[in-house]
Amino acid sequence: MVFSFFKKPPPEKMVAKPAAAPPRPKSGEAPFPDSRPLPEADARTPAAPAPGGNQEAPRELESLDFTSSSQFSDLSETPGDIHVETDIDPIQADVEQAAILYANAQDDVARAMLENAVHANPFGPGERLWLMLFDLYRLTNQRTPFDALSLEYARAFERSPPAWRNSHTAKPAAKAVVAVPAGTMLFKGELTGDNDSAFAALDQSIDKNPKLRVELTKVTAVDDLGAERLLGVLCAARKKKVDIELVGRDALAALLEARIETGRREESGCWLLLIELYQLMGKQEAFEDMAINYAVTFEMSPPSWEPKRVAAAEPKPVLALAARAPEEEALAYAPKGDLKAERFANLQGFAEKQEVLILDFSAVTRIDFVSAGTLVNLLTTVKRQGKRIVVRHPNRLVAELLGVVGLAAVADIEFAKS
Repeated sequence: MVFSFFKKPPPEKMVAKPAAAPPRPKSGEAPFPDSRPLPEADARTPAAPAPGGNQEAPRELESLDFTSSSQFSDLSETPGDIHVETDIDPIQADVEQAAILYANAQDDVARAMLENAVHANPFGPGERLWLMLFDLYRLTNQRTPFDALSLEYARAFERSPPAWRNSHTAKPAAKAVVAVPAGTMLFKGELTGDNDSAFAALDQSIDKNPKLRVELTKVTAVDDLGAERLLGVLCAARKKKVDIELVGRDALAALLEARIETGRREESGCWLLLIELYQLMGKQEAFEDMAINYAVTFEMSPPSWEPKRVAAAEPKPVLALAARAPEEEALAYAPKGDLKAERFANLQGFAEKQEVLILDFSAVTRIDFVSAGTLVNLLTTVKRQGKRIVVRHPNRLVAELLGVVGLAAVADIEFAKS
């Protein structure tokens, strides 16, 4: 056996060899034909730190709950309709801001804002701002800037501007009658036999009121059947012990007198109703003469005079006189001046007596936010009763504030003609 005279060299350390590079593909041949292409390096992968630099310890990634779909719902679901909130109409925003400033008695600030706004909006929708500024000048008695604005308005809108109306000499508001007697009703239309709606309303009023005041001033015509129907209502009311007060008796008596003639056996209903009116009016001599003529004409016994049935003096009409005029002259609830913390205490009672509730705002110069909100709440209750509500002739600043608090949902606004 042969032994080596040299020591065995120490074992060499294992050095990791670089992986063999894959064979270079031939031209036109895809690398890794048996597998999918490798993904490109993520651009977000951090670069290797420079030699000798301070290296931060790697942070642990926050654990994700892969069992819940909520982690990926935003990515996995198909996006639905996207709702984008539109910007507020700049003209509407200016209108509301000016109305609120004026309501808070910040007249100078409101004026400056409106003066800027009208020059920025010399076109159709911006006219609301111009009209507000016109009323602000008028309410603050500034005639010179009003006239200057009138010239600009005529050029911008190519029509006549509003006329100057001094707020101190404005058209007086319609009288607000809030003390209409309870149980008052207006007989609408003519006293004819075919006026079923008026007689139905009369019957309903008798059922609801132990004391009823019926206004007949609007009646301008009568026929025999209508006279008979009214006489029957009066007789039925007496049996029910309902006290009926007729307003407009003299005018109705004159209509009946024109329809009858002694010896002509027609219009018996008119004869008897006329005799009844003479009884109520306390005209005993006329009553007795008419009773004799009735007996001669119809060969029937006439009614007898009853002193206890003479009614009190006829009061002045309230509803009937208003109903004669056009609608714009009808009775209206008419507040005045600056309304601040107004509660409108008597509005509800007034509204109950009206078929159409009219609020005349022609003499209202300003209304604050609290009062406007209170008003809309009250009118909402009235609207639920099925009544039409009209706010007539408010200035533009007041009208726009009422619009802010939602008046348009319960009432119509009628502006004064320029």
